[in-house]
Amino acid sequence: MRHLPAAALSLVFRYACYGVMVWLALWAEARPAPTLPDVVLQHVPYVAWVDRWNYIVWIVAYVPVAIVFFLTDGARFVRYMVSSGLVALVRGVCIAVTGLGPVSGPDLHAGMDFDTRLRAFTGLMTPAFFAPDGGARVYLTKDLFFSGHTATTLLLLLYVWPNPKLRWPMLAAHVLVVISLFFAHLHYSIDVIGAYAITFSLFVLREGWPKTPAPVR
Repeated sequence: MRHLPAAALSLVFRYACYGVMVWLALWAEARPAPTLPDVVLQHVPYVAWVDRWNYIVWIVAYVPVAIVFFLTDGARFVRYMVSSGLVALVRGVCIAVTGLGPVSGPDLHAGMDFDTRLRAFTGLMTPAFFAPDGGARVYLTKDLFFSGHTATTLLLLLYVWPNPKLRWPMLAAHVLVVISLFFAHLHYSIDVIGAYAITFSLFVLREGWPKTPAPVR
């Protein structure tokens, strides 16, 4: 547990970065924005139950591997958490500057006032964020470019890649999460593509170009 203090600090950093991202996303929610055509989504059916439980799927895909990762390689986990915070900051800026409208349905939050934004922010900084009928599904309809589901699971996959025992479960979880995004109509296709490009670029900037990993014993 010698990495526990550093891990705790990295979690605080990650949480702070998440807070900045959420505030920027809520700021973007208040702006009117157009819905865009998507050649992929128009051929993928919308599945309501996948949409409703999407964030729970993300938790199940993400958290267990992250916990095992910390227990098996604390130092690399700390680096991962810092990278994850940086990805969140970049995502918040991208959301603020792109101004994409909801993938489907009306633009519910255009003109959102400051008090509503503050109440939403307070709720989204708690586990209520993941509620199937509340949290993100209510207040975040335009946090689109780039996909946080894709970015977070991809980044964790890149960091656990040297460990075969975590690599393949995380790869399967990542693919499942990305597929669920399309059936939930939660993101435009460009949001997913952008998440791959930006997340991988940030990973390379911090960790270098991936090499063939030596097996972890």
